[in-house]
Amino acid sequence: MTEKKDLEKQAPKELQEARQEERVLRPQVDICEDSSGITLQADMPGVPKDKFDIQVNKDSLSIEGIVAVAMPETMKPLYADVSVTRYQRNFSLSGGLDATKIDANLKDGVLTLHIPKREEIKPRKIEVHTC
Repeated sequence: MTEKKDLEKQAPKELQEARQEERVLRPQVDICEDSSGITLQADMPGVPKDKFDIQVNKDSLSIEGIVAVAMPETMKPLYADVSVTRYQRNFSLSGGLDATKIDANLKDGVLTLHIPKREEIKPRKIEVHTC
């Protein structure tokens, strides 16, 4: 490694932590729609299941995750390319979605949310009867 940085000679630890708390990564997201609802996939590598916070408030969806990197007490980081360890993203939800039935899954660092459409707006076929 040719690039050397001494993290100790930068700002005091309290300042570094405050700056880190202010910065947030926006995860990349794919959103798809089908007849049953919306599927949202967010890339959030390194976030364990218990460090997610997914909230719905009226027509707003908020996803947040904190990367949990275990550092042995005997080790001290000397260099880090990425210091931000928090993901956050907010979305506005359509009134046609049923936010009470959101299903969340995590696999290989990808958070998948399925938000179903309300029953009353799902497409339905009308049968024609003869008299």
